[in-house]
Amino acid sequence: MSKILIVDYGMANLRSVQKAFEAVGHTAEISSDPNRIATAAKVVLPGVGSFADAMVRIRETHLDSVIIEQIQRGSPFLGICLGMQMLFARGHENGLHAGLGIFDGEVVPYANPLLDGNGARLKVPHMGWNTLTPTAPNCPLFAGLPPNPSVYFVHGYYPVPKDDAIVAATTDYPTPFASVIWRDNVFATQFHPEKSQAIGLKMLANFAAI
Repeated sequence: MSKILIVDYGMANLRSVQKAFEAVGHTAEISSDPNRIATAAKVVLPGVGSFADAMVRIRETHLDSVIIEQIQRGSPFLGICLGMQMLFARGHENGLHAGLGIFDGEVVPYANPLLDGNGARLKVPHMGWNTLTPTAPNCPLFAGLPPNPSVYFVHGYYPVPKDDAIVAATTDYPTPFASVIWRDNVFATQFHPEKSQAIGLKMLANFAAI
């Protein structure tokens, strides 16, 4: 089977992602070694925490250049949660910070207070199960899934892509935001597939099969 490498930059529950791939029959290696990342067939960038702190760690460990090179080379790439957000040009958490710049756009906070259409307050961060509305049904991650699957989110910030064409699915909270990104070999989810039970496992299996 193809070698899947999970990037370790010190800010993710890496073992949960690794176990999820193992559950669908694929071995995934965890590494912070740029040389191992550079030779991987597929790369996964997970993440939990602050955009600014994560970018500092990635740059300090010289992982930014190898991640960008793998994407430019055409290797299948999956960003998860904060790993999705860092693909964008700029993040607004605790100031303005540069991301990896794979996609043009901003990562912005939810309004606080965040109100639904009836004026009721919604919790921030957005945490729990919510529904995907695919806008690119042919996205390989969606193969074999029901039309509007539910997945598990934990995030207080979300990306606003400059190019709507890269948005493969949206989720309402309370208005639509980009919850899945897809362009060529690059896939990214604002939710956690490893926490999304059968739906998430199917998505990881679909990624592994690319």
